[in-house]
Amino acid sequence: QVQLVESGGGLVQPGGSLRLSCAASRSIFWFNAMGWYRQAPGEERELVADITSGTSTNYADSVKGRFTISRENAKNTMYLQMNSLKPEDTAVYYCAARSYPYSDYDYWGQGTQVTVSS
Repeated sequence: QVQLVESGGGLVQPGGSLRLSCAASRSIFWFNAMGWYRQAPGEERELVADITSGTSTNYADSVKGRFTISRENAKNTMYLQMNSLKPEDTAVYYCAARSYPYSDYDYWGQGTQVTVSS
């Protein structure tokens, strides 16, 4: 069983930046893909960004040009650099990982709160 632990959330003013981290309990080298999801109150969970083992990336339109996803296999960690944050980015952010292509994500973290407010 793999554990994923997010960190780096918090309160930030509009226009500010945060970097989220997702630390895995074992090597992430073998994951087919990892991703960041978010869920705001009263909303459905949505994909923010994902990255494959080949480092191909995909972003939601709402975050393109502002967020950057990356993974550091040697540290078993995935990151989400979030710049130019907006109040509508406020949500609980979850990291996830999947073992096989085109499958559902197998593993999920517990989430970290990001609040963008002045």
